[in-house]
Amino acid sequence: MNRLSAYLVRLFFRETFALLGVVLGLLFLVQCLKIFDIISVQGQNLWTLIGQALLGMPPLAIVLVYVCMGIGLVRGLNALQRSQELHIIHANRKLGSLFGAIAIFSAIGALCVLLISNFIEPAANRRLNDWAASVAADIVGRTLTPHRFSQVVSGVTVVIGGREGTGHIIDFFADDRRDPDMRHTYIAKTATVATDSDGYVLELHDGAIQYLSGENDFSEISFKKYNVTLSKLTEPLENRDQLAERDSADLIAEGSRTGTWTSDMIRRLVDRFAEGLRAISMCVFIAALAAFPHARRGKGRLPLEVIPLIVAFVESGITTYLPGSEVVKLLAGPTVVLIGAAIVLLYRLRVFQPVSPRLRPA
Repeated sequence: MNRLSAYLVRLFFRETFALLGVVLGLLFLVQCLKIFDIISVQGQNLWTLIGQALLGMPPLAIVLVYVCMGIGLVRGLNALQRSQELHIIHANRKLGSLFGAIAIFSAIGALCVLLISNFIEPAANRRLNDWAASVAADIVGRTLTPHRFSQVVSGVTVVIGGREGTGHIIDFFADDRRDPDMRHTYIAKTATVATDSDGYVLELHDGAIQYLSGENDFSEISFKKYNVTLSKLTEPLENRDQLAERDSADLIAEGSRTGTWTSDMIRRLVDRFAEGLRAISMCVFIAALAAFPHARRGKGRLPLEVIPLIVAFVESGITTYLPGSEVVKLLAGPTVVLIGAAIVLLYRLRVFQPVSPRLRPA
């Protein structure tokens, strides 16, 4: 990499990081505001608010990184256009240094996106789910307060009538409405917190379990004794996505060891690796539009900074609504953008222009 390419790479990254820092900061504040009410109701501290907001950002950061790369590349090339440096680069036939810098910028950005999608996001999902489970268990230990309705996790409400002795509860009530197809209500005259081989359990005595389906079908089962594991009431997700918590290296190692590649595993891996292709296709598309000098004033034209947002929207629409298998749909969007960008780039480089024969002097 020569000095010109190093200068251009620094310019592109400086513009990208400046925008990305502002957007991520605003996104972090939005995440804090989004979960502030839940954290305050749960009685957790400021560290829990900040930690859960940070752990929830990697999925959003993946999209923001490659969009900000496109906008940063536009701003860098526009700065070269305004200072006439882009004209000088083309006039001195330094296109190799220019496009080499764009290639290096694209490759480093794609590696960063792949690092987030394949390793950082699964680790964040795993830590966030474990943290949510520990918070829920802490809430159960603190919220068994007489005559006070408490939300253990989203969709689970618990209230008791009072306490007698050590761990003896009277008038226990719990309502679980996490499942939209079936609502569960636990009612018992007395309950006791105990332990068994599966961990902490609630021993319910002289009560009933009520079921209410989505079609309003009601049924009730009475019991003399019924054990409910605390994890059943404190697990924030009934169907925990195990693949989302495992990084790509672990999934590939398991598939190679067992020789079994499930459709969910393949779809997850393709989805993660497609993020890098999105970053590369975005940079190639922007380079095809903005890497060539012009003499236009720019009045009445669509700002090029909006183009990355349009490209991301179109790519998402293709990925979502294209018919076919999931794997093909995940790769279709960035592939279409990359092919279109390559065609535009080759056209502007005049690759398709017919070569005129040289004329001999008379």
